[in-house]
Amino acid sequence: MLIVLWYLATTRWRVSPLLLPNPVTVLQDFWDILKTGEFIGDLRVTLTELAAAFAISATSGVIVGYLLSRSQYRIRVFEPLFAGIYSIPIILFLPLYVLFFGLGPASKIALGATISFFPIALSTIAGFGYVDKVFVVAARSMGASDYQLFRYVLMPAALPIILSGMRMGFTVALLSIIGSETIASLAGLGHRIVHLAEGMEIARMFAYIAFVVAIALILNTLVSALEARGKRF
Repeated sequence: MLIVLWYLATTRWRVSPLLLPNPVTVLQDFWDILKTGEFIGDLRVTLTELAAAFAISATSGVIVGYLLSRSQYRIRVFEPLFAGIYSIPIILFLPLYVLFFGLGPASKIALGATISFFPIALSTIAGFGYVDKVFVVAARSMGASDYQLFRYVLMPAALPIILSGMRMGFTVALLSIIGSETIASLAGLGHRIVHLAEGMEIARMFAYIAFVVAIALILNTLVSALEARGKRF
């Protein structure tokens, strides 16, 4: 229905193509983008930034979350602190990241890692910190060592929550990186969209937006599938 209304707006209702290009033209540009492969360089930059940011946030978030979860006092201190920081739109601090790390990929990686760190850390704290004490006492009473307690009690109980937090962290990392590329960057999909908008290539800009949406959907589907598989494991 939206596409039909879009087509009618551009053909029957005389909406300016500078505001809303014809969807047929957008589709032609989309196909041209795929056929020529001009997106490869920008896609490589964005995916590299995303992979680096998520690797940093996942590693640090799980380690920090696990260490904090080993003490109820630390949980009471840091869990509300992390939740409060996570509620702040950290992308507002992008100018500081650009000032410290420059306009290149480093500032996008740092911002994405910072934003995605908090949901991963919070989910790790929740996963390890709130395991049913009955399971822990039962394992200890049967002589379980620290490794056995971690491997057979804590990890199976915490893994589903940690995986959910990682999926959330991956999503916010992707959003923050593409968003920051549209504000201050030298390359990437977000930078390409802004460059096309400044050049008044509106139809091609819409085609790149559709391309970014498709990439985001594919990545989210893959991450959700990995999350479901990890939970079954």
